[in-house]
Amino acid sequence: MLFGTAGVPNSTNGTSTAEGIKRIRELSLDCMEVQFVRGVRMNEQTARNIRMISESLNVRLSVHAPYYINLNADSEMKVRQSMQRILDTARIGSLMGARDIIFHPGYYMKRPRDVAFRRIREAVEKISETAKHLEVILRPETSGRREQFGELDEIIELCRDVDSALPCIDISHIHARTGKFNTEEEFSEIMEKIERELGRDALKKMHIHISGIDYGVKGEKSHLNLRESDFNYRAFLMVVKEFSADGMLICESPNLEDDAVMLKKVYSEL
Repeated sequence: MLFGTAGVPNSTNGTSTAEGIKRIRELSLDCMEVQFVRGVRMNEQTARNIRMISESLNVRLSVHAPYYINLNADSEMKVRQSMQRILDTARIGSLMGARDIIFHPGYYMKRPRDVAFRRIREAVEKISETAKHLEVILRPETSGRREQFGELDEIIELCRDVDSALPCIDISHIHARTGKFNTEEEFSEIMEKIERELGRDALKKMHIHISGIDYGVKGEKSHLNLRESDFNYRAFLMVVKEFSADGMLICESPNLEDDAVMLKKVYSEL
């Protein structure tokens, strides 16, 4: 399992992706999720340069698409714009050597859940077909708020229906959304479900988000540092190891690299 941060580490000298990758290596971390959350604002040459840097330092990259995505929007124009943002992310991500394209699929918009699922699936299928030549993995993410599409079962079913898709398991979102999934038994249930529904290969190619999290009746409120939250990260890491899961574990705590380094240390000691 590779450990890294969601975006450039806080202690980086500067804010560029290139400097962030160098800082990841200095911290003895393994990977970084490049954040395009406010738009894909990187040109092709920069993406190619980043690939050279990441490969030379053996830092693996993934990329998060903009937040302004709703594949179940009322406006068809907004749906098309959302699809294009994911495609733009996939194109630039592929140039920088990032195969994993993470995105939030959208909101229910007061539609029946089966209708929302069908509309989102159709959009993801079209994205998958258009991006086939890029050889990326589309990663719809489990969501933390109950008005958002993205329950664990929805994400797994979506990935089962679309060949080039695998889940981004935000384990803290699952905990915040349900108020559960905070014990070894419950974490094992998630791993067993992924393996049963998507195959052993899905556990060997995981992309996981983790952080402390504050939540209420509607789900996620904000991210916290792990030691300031009730999230049982040690039990989760234990289950990850027990299932021999591989892939990338991306820390989204406010202190980013501090928790990422701590998680890698705990994992190595289990």
